[in-house]
Amino acid sequence: MINSLRTTASNPLTLLESTSTLKELHQIHAQLIVSGHLRHPRLLAKFVSLLALSQNTPHHLPYSRKILNHSPSSPTTFALNNLIRAHSKPPFNPLQAFNFYSQILHSPSLSPDNFTFTFLVRASAHLTSAAIGAASHAAALKRGHADDPHVQSSLIHMYSSFRSSTACHRLFEGIQDPDVVMQTAMIGAYAASGDIDVARKVFGEMPHRDAIAWNAMIAGYSHVGRCREALELFSAMQGESVSVSEATMVSVLTACAQLGALDQGRWAHAYIQKKRIQLTVTLGTSLIDMYSKCGSVDRAMEVFKAMPEKNVYTWSSAMSGLAMNGAGKQCIEVFELMEKEELEPNEITFVSVLRGCSIVGLVDRGLEYFDLMKSKYGIEPWPEHYGCMVDLYGRAGRLEEALQFIKSMPSKPHSGAWGALLNACKIYRNIELGELALSKILEIETMNDGAYVLLSNIYADFGNWKGVCSVRELMKAKGVRKEPGCSVIEVSGLVHEFFVGDKSHPMYQEIEVMLGEINWKLKLAGYAAKTNEVLFDIEEEEKENALIWHSEKLAIAYGLIALKEGVTVRIVKNLRVCWDCHDWTKFISKVFGREIIVRDRNRFHHFKDGVCSCKDYWRVRLEGFNELLLGKFSIVQWARVNLSYHSRKYINSGVYLKLGQKKERKSEIKDRSIPLAPPRPSDARVPPDHHLTHGVPSDHHLKPGVPPDHHLTPEFCQTTT
Repeated sequence: MINSLRTTASNPLTLLESTSTLKELHQIHAQLIVSGHLRHPRLLAKFVSLLALSQNTPHHLPYSRKILNHSPSSPTTFALNNLIRAHSKPPFNPLQAFNFYSQILHSPSLSPDNFTFTFLVRASAHLTSAAIGAASHAAALKRGHADDPHVQSSLIHMYSSFRSSTACHRLFEGIQDPDVVMQTAMIGAYAASGDIDVARKVFGEMPHRDAIAWNAMIAGYSHVGRCREALELFSAMQGESVSVSEATMVSVLTACAQLGALDQGRWAHAYIQKKRIQLTVTLGTSLIDMYSKCGSVDRAMEVFKAMPEKNVYTWSSAMSGLAMNGAGKQCIEVFELMEKEELEPNEITFVSVLRGCSIVGLVDRGLEYFDLMKSKYGIEPWPEHYGCMVDLYGRAGRLEEALQFIKSMPSKPHSGAWGALLNACKIYRNIELGELALSKILEIETMNDGAYVLLSNIYADFGNWKGVCSVRELMKAKGVRKEPGCSVIEVSGLVHEFFVGDKSHPMYQEIEVMLGEINWKLKLAGYAAKTNEVLFDIEEEEKENALIWHSEKLAIAYGLIALKEGVTVRIVKNLRVCWDCHDWTKFISKVFGREIIVRDRNRFHHFKDGVCSCKDYWRVRLEGFNELLLGKFSIVQWARVNLSYHSRKYINSGVYLKLGQKKERKSEIKDRSIPLAPPRPSDARVPPDHHLTHGVPSDHHLKPGVPPDHHLTPEFCQTTT
């Protein structure tokens, strides 16, 4: 290092970009003092600014402040502006930015300029304080810089972070000729506040759209969960030959992750490699998140291990992926490895590790981590941490301890904690505690449909149809409507949607036949429908008919038709998988020899050879055992033990479940296939003319033209939450 300093003594500032330790910073500083560079205010300002904005190590910014404080010459506005800029974004404290702004105000030779307020407003946005934001805006007005385009853009961003779309709109309307920067800021503001259609209108009216505008719009669609439009827009962006950047691909990967579209995610990964887009920490973390949320946790860990540089979010994403996919033990191992690397965890890290403990049932270990979070790292628990702890107690059947933990929370318990307790009450059939949990949830969220359904399930388990009816009447009186179940499956780059009771798919007749074949084979293997999941006091056969139309069953049946033998069936569902569908899928994985991965509202279920990665949390309530019954019996043995007489009658007679009356098909069936990734002919066995959407996108374009969303009225009652 010293030799390199000597060879570049004429300009030692060039070495700053390559420094990575505090010792090297001291050497450069010493060289600048010896050479006399720091006697010149401009060179001093440049040195301080380069140090402040350098991201090589956390030492640079504190060291730049020390140099400025001990310098014999007065700081310049340029240097102080860059210190404000450096503190205007995480992980540094934005409040420090106002200290440097105060230095400018109290210096007789300095005055704030447009850059001062641009960065000061950004700092206000990260403080999430509307009062401080308004004061910064007022200061910019007073100093005559509020009309500067950069300041206006920062103001729009600030007010959008406060979810104040009215203030953003007022600012935007007051601009005579908004440029691309301003319009792009408004797109981000409208998207952040949920006004995505207004954002699209602004985007459509832009005479010239640069890459930043395209990225903002794609990110907006991903942010509000309209992922298909995000991918369509990405296709259009490529058609306009707009350069694709890291920011673009992060939004695309986010959309793929939310859709659970693994093929499209793989294509996006290949596109990144093909276009030689630099795999930054942010992009690598997005890849890990995408693969994890698509159920490919092994591929996620491959990306994680191959990344040369990782930050706390990378580690947290890896742990979260392992936890949600049922690999609780590996999640804890990664956390222990992170501690050995001496990387300080954050709040998200502990959410993941607590979920990992919950999955493997390590209650005492989870308590240790919960205490460690506060005692060692000084992290105040979020509502999510408390919810994880309640879930941890609940899964272990320690419901009273879960209740006491909720009561000991320092602030008013949130609906997530009571919801975790309510779910445990369903598993362990505790009506009294379940009613208490529901009442607490409804005090917080009066329109929480999932809570009503969970309590209905508990009543139905005991045959308390009066209780079921009372819950239904209460929902009706309050105007609460249950969200219909929807499951999607990706085949050859097309995502197919199925709703509960859905008969609109172009291959409905083939799906109906496949469902009949599946149920016949499963009943021979010992499957019995869990009719207590149906919240109506009707005959057993009618209950079985109702259960067969759950959305994930339709999607899985289509997957068995459309995908080649041996190809994993991947389903994404908007609600929690019900107990009956869980057993049904387990039997399919055994009888048909097919691996099935289902992502529901809470977690992943990896079904293989009749076993699920969730360790059959559903099963603990049966026969009074507080252990997994499938550890004692095979699937077929267990099912036969629990068969009702009515179900045995069907098996002994060789009769399989009739799917119900077929209705006249409509002359026109709306296509709900979503074009996504390039085709994978090796996986699909359905001829191309079975798809209504023609032309699967190539490796350069994603085909637009997705039909609008529409929902079917469920023909039968969907019972999951």
